[in-house]
This record gives sequence, structure tokens and C-alpha cells, in this order.
Amino acid sequence: MSSYLECNARERVARVFDPGSFLEFLPPAARVVSPHLAMLDAPVSFDDGVVVGRGTLDGKPVFGAAQEGGFMGGAVGEVHGAKLVGMLQRAVAENAHAVLLLLESGGVRLHEANAGLIAVSEVMRAILDVRAAGIPVVVLIGGSNGCFGGMGIAARCANTVVMSEEGRLAMSGPEVIETAHGVEEFDSRDRALVWRTTGGKHRYLLGDCQVLVADDVSAFRQAALAAIAEGRARHPGLTLEGLEAEQAMLERRLDEFGAQSEPLQVWKALGIPDPGAIPMLDVDDFLGVANQHRAGAA
Repeated sequence: MSSYLECNARERVARVFDPGSFLEFLPPAARVVSPHLAMLDAPVSFDDGVVVGRGTLDGKPVFGAAQEGGFMGGAVGEVHGAKLVGMLQRAVAENAHAVLLLLESGGVRLHEANAGLIAVSEVMRAILDVRAAGIPVVVLIGGSNGCFGGMGIAARCANTVVMSEEGRLAMSGPEVIETAHGVEEFDSRDRALVWRTTGGKHRYLLGDCQVLVADDVSAFRQAALAAIAEGRARHPGLTLEGLEAEQAMLERRLDEFGAQSEPLQVWKALGIPDPGAIPMLDVDDFLGVANQHRAGAA
């Protein structure tokens, strides 16, 4: 199977990491499940919807996690978040070469309310602690559930975000926006609009995603290897200058595109001659166009 989109969490881990190298922490046999779901008589998963562990990438020790979109859309609860945090803390303790996060999540698990919110905040802090230790963090997004809510924010705490066109990234999911503000604000049934707004191409053009690849596991693996090498060469630790540069980029983006209500308008403002053709381009052709007009590329 070559499609990243069609793989589940364990299939992605097995194909992205070096063959046979991944050692899972707290596997399903350990039966560490959410106590909150059991209290609500809701289905549980023996890994609570996330695979965490350590393997190698091109022979280098890399810690990693993969969220299972097939269980509650990859939503984060107390145990799910604790597994992520524990893996990230262990990566720092063992001075890992890098951390690789294969994210697919709708955000916080509503069943667990505050416990889920706290879990996501702890994941964010742990990611920043990894970066502060000089260890690059690379995020891969290409699952059918996208990466939304708190995990969308967590993804942008990483050094590098790699996406496919099919992947989606945003703070709020389409259904959440529609529920809160009405269909006039955002029609979640308009799939073309959803992908234009949250999909990999738009995120790449805005600079939220640093690398765009085809929906292929080997393409994600090669992008991860390249991103880790670049991250280590650039010393991935957090700096005040880096944070100020990120803030300046966001301010420029708000000034330039804040009045636009549709991605096609943003793409036109970026100078793309035929914005309507962007959704139909394959990855190579898209990158040929995008790299001339990408926001903040200079």
C-alpha cells in the first residue's frame, strides 16, 4: 500500500520508520485505556487511539507517535495525551536525534472535557521542551480526518510541517465553524471549499506547511528525513528572534489577506495568474507555480 491517506496509524509507522525498528511503548497488550470513556459506557481502545515509541530513520534514533483516526477521529483524551507527553519527555531524556509526529486528529475528545484540554496543553508544552533541547520536531499530516483543534495548534509548534494535498490543517474544523457561526459563514458540506480552506495546498501557500508531498508513504518518509537533516543543521532550539519573526509573519499575513473571505481571493492576491486552476494541479505542477508566489517566501 503506497497511499498514506489509506494507511492506519500502525501501517504508517511501519512504513515511515526503518523496517522492523519501531519499539512501541504501552502497546495494546498493556490495555491502558481511558477511564472517562468507560464511565460513560463509550467504546474504548486498548491503545487509546495513539501509537508512541522509538525507532530509527535512516539508522538514526527517532522517537515518534501516530494518532489513529479510526478511533474517535484521533481525538485527544487524558491517556492519549499522557502517552504523547511521556514519549516527548523520554525523547529529551535520551537526547533523541529527532521526534516525528504523524498527526490525525479532530482535536480534544469532548467526552473528556477539561481532562482533554489539559492533555493537549501539556502536549504543546512538551513539544516546545523538545525543541528547546535542540531536537527537531517534524509533523506529518495526510490522514482523512485532518489535524484540527488543539492538535492543529500543536502541529504549528513543530519545526516543520509536511502535508499532502489531501491532508487538512486548521484550528477549528468545518463542522465546528458552521455550528458556531452558521452555514452562511462556512458550509461544511461544500467539500471543495473545505479543502481549499484547510487543505495542504492552501497551507503551503500561506506558509503554515513547509513541505508539500504526494499522497505516498515513501514521499512522506523522504520529506521527514530531509526536514530532520535541515532542522539539525539550523539548530532547532527556540529563540526570541525566531518567535518575533513568526509573529511578524502573522501580522503581515493578516494585513495582506485579512479582508479576503475565500482562498481563491487569497491566491489571487498572492499573484497567482489562474487561481481557479490550483485545485486541479498535481503536486509537481503546483509547486512550480506556488514557489513563485508563496506568502513570506522571501
